[in-house]
Amino acid sequence: MKFMKLGSKPDAFHSDYDSYTVRCVSSDLVTDFTVIVDNIKFHLHKFPLLSKSNRLQKLALTATEDNSNDVHLIQFPGGPKIFEICAKFCYGMTVSISPYNVVAVRCAAEYLEMTEDIERGNLIFKIDVFFNSSILSSWKDSIIALQTTTALPEHSEDLEITSKCIQSVVLKTAVDPACVNWSYTYNRKLDAVDKVQEVEIGSVPKDWWIEDLCELDVDVYKRVMFAVIAKKRVEGGVIGEALKMYCVRWLPDCNDRFECDDRVEKYKSLIEAVISLLTRDKGVDCSCGFLLKLLKVSVLVGVDRLLCKDLIRDIGLKLDEASVRDLLIPAEDAQTVYDVELVQELVDLCFSRKSGEEGEMNDVLISPQRCKTIGRLIDGYLAEVASDRNLSHTVFTALSQSIPDAARPVHDGIYGAVDVYLKEHPMLTKAEKKKVCELIDVKKLSAQASIHAAQNDRLPLRMVVQILFHEQVRATAAIKEAARANRAQEQDWEIKMPLRSKSLRTPSRMRFNDGDVKEVSSGGSMRLLPSSSRRFLDRFWVVGMGQRHGESKSTGTSGSSQSKSSSSSSRKQRYSIS
Repeated sequence: MKFMKLGSKPDAFHSDYDSYTVRCVSSDLVTDFTVIVDNIKFHLHKFPLLSKSNRLQKLALTATEDNSNDVHLIQFPGGPKIFEICAKFCYGMTVSISPYNVVAVRCAAEYLEMTEDIERGNLIFKIDVFFNSSILSSWKDSIIALQTTTALPEHSEDLEITSKCIQSVVLKTAVDPACVNWSYTYNRKLDAVDKVQEVEIGSVPKDWWIEDLCELDVDVYKRVMFAVIAKKRVEGGVIGEALKMYCVRWLPDCNDRFECDDRVEKYKSLIEAVISLLTRDKGVDCSCGFLLKLLKVSVLVGVDRLLCKDLIRDIGLKLDEASVRDLLIPAEDAQTVYDVELVQELVDLCFSRKSGEEGEMNDVLISPQRCKTIGRLIDGYLAEVASDRNLSHTVFTALSQSIPDAARPVHDGIYGAVDVYLKEHPMLTKAEKKKVCELIDVKKLSAQASIHAAQNDRLPLRMVVQILFHEQVRATAAIKEAARANRAQEQDWEIKMPLRSKSLRTPSRMRFNDGDVKEVSSGGSMRLLPSSSRRFLDRFWVVGMGQRHGESKSTGTSGSSQSKSSSSSSRKQRYSIS
């Protein structure tokens, strides 16, 4: 933080011993001029003040004409404390100018008309030099000075102090993080990986500036963020994180209404400001959980529903990112605990059943994974709100039916919600209970859910019979499938074994036209045998084949003679050929 000291004389101002509403100057000269600021009287001397303030000259002249030495400064910027700083400057006493009082002193100097026309090096000139060269060049000093402008909004706007501070802050947010060489506040927790990276590289995070801006008043913060968005130098995700951090800083985390809270109007103003920054054309990217929290608080503080229209639309486009707890939004009326109809609107927007001002149909492709996620989310939400005794079965079934069939491959979730609803609404008629139970497809229940449903006495008997029948069919199909798989494995084994045995018993043999025989080895190479060896092997081969052929036909001892005769006939036949 930067300071500027003016003057060199010691401080001679003190309070009167009889009253704290009187401030005096210790001097050998008798005071001849009284300035009244907010019921505080300053007994001063004319010469040092009138020599530096054009306005006090005019007021002193008017008071002299009225035979009075009292001057009233109405609505003085900064009050008595800031006027005393200006008076000390006129006396040449030491004063300290900091980012906390520079705006007020500058506005007071403008009020007193302490310009260069009266005296060179006057207070306005010195403050402007310090403000432009020191305050605006510092990140934190600019934010402190900007925050102090909220106490003097009109004077700050007229002197363009607010706009200069905003411009300085916005320019620094757009600086490349690698070029940031000033101090900033960053107290958020980092992951272990991020901490290591921060230590090793020493890099500055992209969102280094968002915590310091959280100290600004909502009106000033809104102007700064509008300027940051218009600059288009900061990513939409970082802007969304900045808005989230600001809301976390100032909004309470509770689920009850704020009827007795004096800060309801402040919360309402904050919500309206943030919603105005979240329009889709500004490119701000926020998480669905944060948007739902905004929507929840907006309901609690009574924000106009028309103002939340864009917010509801943005939530519907990313509903798959939400959790069941985020959707538990209190109802505006006292009929139900939670606003189920609002969730119904979000689901319809998610699946784009209606869009546009005239309600034209507009289909948007949603991935199967997103559909399943939304289906599980709504089933969990239905299980939570089903315990509300004031929730009608029509609203319950309408929300469940708004989910496409593809989003519910398994009906265990909706079965649990229906079970809770039937338990908490025992007075339903038979027709109403049937309509609620029709939400369940027994064919999509898991085995565990089917076992529970078969023993559930709250379900209609017809549905229980359907569940038992389906389970029997499923069990039978599973048994048949297992038997078919085992049979296929046995057939594969029987087919493979003979093929391997035959290849071991029968050698590969090829005959060519010229009578040469090639034998194929196990490695796949062929070798041509000499003619003498060929004749010997041919003879041995025929004999061996004949013996095996005879052995296959012989049975017991009675077939031995047949084997011999067959062998001899084969041998004679071979000799005749040779």
